[in-house]
Amino acid sequence: MTVKTSISLTDDQEAYARSLVDNGQFPSLSAVLQRGLDMLRRESEMREAELEALRTLIDQRRAGAFVDLDAGEAETRAMLTRKRHARAAL
Repeated sequence: MTVKTSISLTDDQEAYARSLVDNGQFPSLSAVLQRGLDMLRRESEMREAELEALRTLIDQRRAGAFVDLDAGEAETRAMLTRKRHARAAL
């Protein structure tokens, strides 16, 4: 279903949208705006999914065992050393 609505564009926005139609990239100004709205919706949905994944990761980390800074740095140094030795062995 489509709905007719009235919108306002700046001169630059209208000129750009019209150039996309004139260059054959879109069949109409409506198609340009529909594509733009679809892109914004996908971007918003992706951002929300990423935020939800980060929230889940934070919740999982909070529920796990606490590792203090010194222990975390020591483990990181040990991991890097193991990787360097493994790479040197190749």
